[in-house]
Amino acid sequence: MQRSDITRPIVIAGPCCAESFELLSTVAEHLYNLSKKLSFDLVFKSSFDKANRTSIDNFRGPGIDQTLAWFTTLKAKYGFKVLTDIHESWQAKAVSGVVDVLQIPAFLCRQTDLLIAAVETGRLVNVKKGQFLAPGDAKNIVLKAKQTADEKSLPMKMMLTERGASFGYGNLVVDPRSFPIMAENNVPIIFDITHSTMLPGAAADGKSSSGQRKFAPTLARASTATGYLSGFFLEVHSQPSQALSDKAVQLSLDQSKLLLEQIIPFWRECSELNSIDRQFED
Repeated sequence: MQRSDITRPIVIAGPCCAESFELLSTVAEHLYNLSKKLSFDLVFKSSFDKANRTSIDNFRGPGIDQTLAWFTTLKAKYGFKVLTDIHESWQAKAVSGVVDVLQIPAFLCRQTDLLIAAVETGRLVNVKKGQFLAPGDAKNIVLKAKQTADEKSLPMKMMLTERGASFGYGNLVVDPRSFPIMAENNVPIIFDITHSTMLPGAAADGKSSSGQRKFAPTLARASTATGYLSGFFLEVHSQPSQALSDKAVQLSLDQSKLLLEQIIPFWRECSELNSIDRQFED
């Protein structure tokens, strides 16, 4: 899977965590209708386990079996692809019978055995570049995946997602130079709109992260304007203020509609803007 294979924008979207079937169903219907209206390829996402929560007291999720059952019902109804993240190697095979895209979380992007297990399923793998990782170092993630795919005679199916870089304590920044650098690996590049607005570990209670949701449109437009994106990642919740995880950054149904209605047409205008960039190289 190469960047040139992407002819429509990919939108990976859904609740941060699979809190209930009612939540998943409500958000899924909303996003499915938007995908038809705006002509983008929807990958519905949610997590069965948030294994990297700040505090041991924080909600983690309903587990693999329950979440896969919900995914199966929603896939049968809407026909879209689904994504979930895995944290341990054994989970790759466990979810691959239902899940179309396996995601490697940012904190685990250098875990070789986890990546190999995901690639060996033959499913599409989305790796989030860690907040601690330079964009140029993402090439090693791609090389690990490619070597694994070659050894198993599997097609190379991978995407890289940018979600900001740590800037001191409790802050993230998005460097637009990361998009062309990561695109040199010739795999689709996704921008994580909502996680890029997080303030890690900065909530007043000291047990969770905070965020600045108000900057989501600015970051989304700026990243799109680089012309290197194949799509977007955003977390959407019917009641963000009541969410059991990432409540400071998840978008409401109305907010996601407004944002996608703006950036999907903008993506089409910007997708070839990088065509002159080679003329500026030394």
